Amino acid sequence: MPRVKGGPKHARKRKRVLRRASGFVGQPGHNYRSALEFTRRADRFSFEHRKVKKRLFRELWITRLSAALKLRGLTYSRFIPALIEAGIELNRKILSDLAVADTKAFDAIVEKARKFIKVQPKKAAA
Repeated sequence: MPRVKGGPKHARKRKRVLRRASGFVGQPGHNYRSALEFTRRADRFSFEHRKVKKRLFRELWITRLSAALKLRGLTYSRFIPALIEAGIELNRKILSDLAVADTKAFDAIVEKARKFIKVQPKKAAA
């Protein structure tokens, strides 16, 4: 059976991998085998971190909301159920943007939701 080296197809593949690895310092940026391993690893990280990015942004929005609500004498955990009960269907991203950029609109939303906040009775000392 004759030996097959790949030819132009393999050269294109090799060139594509090395182009993607061009920013890597040292051998992984120049050596095909290392570049292949490093780009595969980079792909795994980028896939995973696309998911993590969404988590981190949600965390940021909740932190911003919590801070804005604390200034208005509310807590996040009481505000969100009150918001749902009031029939206001704004997500956390929009709410945090309003809290930062348009405080008057955010104050109006807080006042609408304030009517629906349930006060929990205090526990008796045991």
